[in-house]
Amino acid sequence: MNRCPSISAVLTDNSGTEKPETDGYLNARPPVHTAPTRETKLPDMPDRSQDSPFSTRKVGMVSLGCPKALVDSERILTRLRAEGYDFAPDYAGADAVIVNTCGFLDSARAESLDAIGEALAENGKVIVTGCLGADPAFITGQHPRVLAVTGPQQYEQVMEAVRAAAPVAPNPLVDLVPPQGLKLTPRHYAWLKISEGCNHKCAFCIIPQLRGPLASRPVHAVLREAEKLAEAGVRELLVISQDTSAYGRDLRHPSHPWRGRERRTHVQDLAEGLASLGLWTRLHYIYPYKHVDALIPLMCRTSGEDAPAGLLPYLDIPFQHSHPEVLRRMRRPAASEDTLERLAAWRAINPDLVVRSTFIVGFPGETEAEFQHLLDWMEAAQLDRVGCFKYENVVGAPSRDLPDHVPEEVKEARHARFMEAAQRISAAKLAAKVGTRAWAVVDEIDEDGDAVARTASDAPEIDGNVFVDGEDRDFEVGEMIRVEITDASEYDLFARRV
Repeated sequence: MNRCPSISAVLTDNSGTEKPETDGYLNARPPVHTAPTRETKLPDMPDRSQDSPFSTRKVGMVSLGCPKALVDSERILTRLRAEGYDFAPDYAGADAVIVNTCGFLDSARAESLDAIGEALAENGKVIVTGCLGADPAFITGQHPRVLAVTGPQQYEQVMEAVRAAAPVAPNPLVDLVPPQGLKLTPRHYAWLKISEGCNHKCAFCIIPQLRGPLASRPVHAVLREAEKLAEAGVRELLVISQDTSAYGRDLRHPSHPWRGRERRTHVQDLAEGLASLGLWTRLHYIYPYKHVDALIPLMCRTSGEDAPAGLLPYLDIPFQHSHPEVLRRMRRPAASEDTLERLAAWRAINPDLVVRSTFIVGFPGETEAEFQHLLDWMEAAQLDRVGCFKYENVVGAPSRDLPDHVPEEVKEARHARFMEAAQRISAAKLAAKVGTRAWAVVDEIDEDGDAVARTASDAPEIDGNVFVDGEDRDFEVGEMIRVEITDASEYDLFARRV
């Protein structure tokens, strides 16, 4: 049943209470990995059905796609719990199954169809939502037995479908939903979605077709959600959207009161507010616009003796390519920016800054010279964390109609060359950390008592890990520890606790 073999996550109520492990029926796909992944087991929600004299209906959830889809799944589960539903750890125990789909790449569409088919075969009562649900005819053409199909963020339509498939009787013994909602991540970190949709018209992307134009949440609503997460024990926030640097542009940056002062619905004011909570805060999906320069001075330092807190010196910037002509054909925003110069200026302000990015090789018309430009740019940029896609001819994307598509064998070769260069850069950067000390957060503890942790330079399930020798010392998940780096590989660090 595990739709994503590299990682599975089951529902947690952020209570910190130890509960039996499950088989990972509730699943979530992380973004592209640049390092070997691991399977994560999280505590399951308690089964209340045996404790109540009232009828309790159970719903299963299969969540595919990016962290933004994961947040959608969390919101659906939160609403279900508020209405008295429990959650099933397997198909057999579910009165209905929700499949939250991904439709970004053809491979993701195929996986979503497979997940729907599996749920139909194992359970029979299936409700489809998410990005692939934006095309109901496509889904019902493949799987006519699904009960309902809804698009992304259509939470109320999902609820209506669940109510029809598995109506629940009023139950006065149902527990209240925790203030922070229900999360599919461990207790100590959470994804914080600040907007939906995107205004860009990138040639290879159909996200605006699936999720609509940019729709930002008011700044005070985002900050209140962050406060609730902090109160529930979350120690790390990962800010996500389609374009975090464009946050509030659709609303023209109105101001709202929060903690005694007016704050604009703008990425700078949002970052300042989040930083004031003292949590590790990461900004994902940032474009290198000029106004992003103002964020760098807000970031803390991570190389000192004190534990870092607030806005981390970490930016996730989807550059996608370096050559101006390729970026023009891709219709990328900020394509004309001098990114190397900007990176140098940012690093001069905060030398601890870590930059991760993703790239596409084999885009239609990409010449060998343009690809070599990308390799040369990578050497100059010295990015810390890098992932790479081979171009896929996505249905509905304008890039399908471009001339001079790159042969698959050329894409494969360029992907291998790119990753070899990226791996070499990563290995050198991590080797330079051997002998230094850093703060790390413990994500899990293995069977030998060793800790699988991360430094401030690494986002969960996306970047590398720090493997810390237990040495007969106890660790706690979510704990901040001081470590000395003893060794390094291409993507991960090894350390001892100090």
